[in-house]
Amino acid sequence: SSDDSRPILTGVLMAAEADGLRLVATDSYRLSLRDVSQASVLAEGQSVLIPSRALGELNRVLAQGDEVTLRLGTNQASFEVGSVTLVTRLIEGDFPNYRGLIPDSHPNVLTVNREELLDALRRVKLLARESTPIRIEMSDDGMELVAITQDVGTARESLESTYAGSNLTVAFNPQYLLEGVEVAPGEEITLSTIDELKPALVRAVGFEGFLYLLMPVRVS
Repeated sequence: SSDDSRPILTGVLMAAEADGLRLVATDSYRLSLRDVSQASVLAEGQSVLIPSRALGELNRVLAQGDEVTLRLGTNQASFEVGSVTLVTRLIEGDFPNYRGLIPDSHPNVLTVNREELLDALRRVKLLARESTPIRIEMSDDGMELVAITQDVGTARESLESTYAGSNLTVAFNPQYLLEGVEVAPGEEITLSTIDELKPALVRAVGFEGFLYLLMPVRVS
């Protein structure tokens, strides 16, 4: 989040996991989770909040080295990449209980090629003006992306996919959905849903350490 009125949400949670380090971020509409295996810097059960702006700066200097050294102090963190050292203060406070936001199971699972979905989203998004959601119609026949903009027109695009579940139409903020699919690793993704109102999960096939949770948009 970039909303400074809720400073906790402007940070990225770094937490110790059994096999390494977990990074979690949310803006209350979506949530992203990434596990980094074999990276240990925190004791079991320990976590810190890193300002997202600091990680944005870190991203600029990552090309200067093959490794990142993270050092944690009482109220600050430092990142060393090559000859560059970036120091930032930690955010104080308790991060939301993100585990409670992630549904345990989803009865509907759609599997689709990531690049093909990205291309289709970008084309259909051209007609999704301002807050117009993109609807995903899922059935045994596959999936169809639909954007309906009053007084402008309708965009539809069908994609080859596999689907297990009941016929369902779910709508999402097109930019939020696009950004989640863009950062997913691998060649295929799954979109797991419960119904048209409960949180959906984007996962990468073959990559257990990535998860992107997205709230649907209510449409008539």
